[in-house]
This record gives sequence, structure tokens and C-alpha cells, in this order.
Amino acid sequence: MAFSGMPNFLTRLLRPFTTSTNMSLNSPSGGASNIPDTAQKCTLAAGCFWGVEHLFRKHFADKGLYDAKVGYIGGDMQNPGYRDVCSGRTGHAEALQLTFDPTTLPYTTLLQFFYKMHDPTTKNRQGMDTGTQYRSAIFYHSAEQKQIAEEVTRKVGEQWWNKQGNGSVSTEVLEAGTWWDAEGYHQLYLERNPGGYECPAHFVRRFPELV
Repeated sequence: MAFSGMPNFLTRLLRPFTTSTNMSLNSPSGGASNIPDTAQKCTLAAGCFWGVEHLFRKHFADKGLYDAKVGYIGGDMQNPGYRDVCSGRTGHAEALQLTFDPTTLPYTTLLQFFYKMHDPTTKNRQGMDTGTQYRSAIFYHSAEQKQIAEEVTRKVGEQWWNKQGNGSVSTEVLEAGTWWDAEGYHQLYLERNPGGYECPAHFVRRFPELV
């Protein structure tokens, strides 16, 4: 829920663990039933998943993005819930899983946007949100994705972040393990709760084209 009248960081602290609100998980693009077999997945962690999902949906709507959902990845616990992940003891990251058309929306484009919309130099932290669940990470789904992720990470470190004196990129590039969908009330959260918490580190920076 949105907590009107409260500073954003207090809203973040009061994120609900449960809700009785009935929310459809269908995406604005029509839902999973319309996704072709040629679609690919892109799984990213960049801090609080509310703002990450919101920025990717907003930027790539009608540009080859079929669906986006938030969830948990990278940990050891089976079927974790939000309260479990918030404890920082499960090893999971709050993450976004995109389903996209690689013929119109290249994986490289998604990764470059990922590196523009959060701060990859703050290890285990985005804004005031701290803990391993807020780490920066790319979870690849194939050998090709791994190669692209490592190359893009190297380039953005050299040409974007390090060059401007912002520090070294701390983003992890890891093989995607088991994905767990987050609870329904987290999906499309900021679309359903305008004015809800958005991490102050989540905004699109201006960088030159990578070479």
C-alpha cells in the first residue's frame, strides 16, 4: 500500500508482508499466454524491485518487452517469502525477470539500461536500502548471455562509472538458479500505488554510447 504523508524511506520500512488486496498479475502487454516460444528471459537485481520493475516497464513498453515480474533469486531457501528475504539470511536478491523479444529488443540494450538506472558501485546497497538482498547482479540464462553480460559490465566500468570517479562496478554476473515469484501485492506495485516508495538511486543517468 502507499503511505501518504510519510517520507519515502519510512514508506520503505513499512512495506507490507501480507495483504488482502486482490491483484491481477497480467501485464499491460497481455500476459504470459501471448508470449511466443522464441522469447528470452533477462534476470536482474538492482535494489528494491518495485522501482526496478517500474522503470523497465515504462521505458520498454511496446518496444519488445513481453512481460516483467518481480521475485527472488540467488539464495538457498526453498520458496522464500518477502519476510524471509528481508532478513538477509536466505541469500536471495530482490530481482526482476523480464521476458523479451530478442529480435526487436537486444539483451545488450536491457543490460545497458540496467547500468544506467541504478548505482552498481555501492556493494549490497541502493540508496538507503542496505543488505545482500539489494545487491547488484545479472543472472544469465545461457552461455551467450554470460558473455554479453561480462563484456557490457567491463565496458560500463571503464567508460561510464570508473571514468567519472564513481568507484568500481560491484555487479555480480552469476548463472540463474531457481526463480521464485514474489507475492502478488509486489507485482506492478508502483502502477497500482502511485506515490509509493521509489529508491532514490533509481533514475536513468545520461552516459555516452559505449564503444
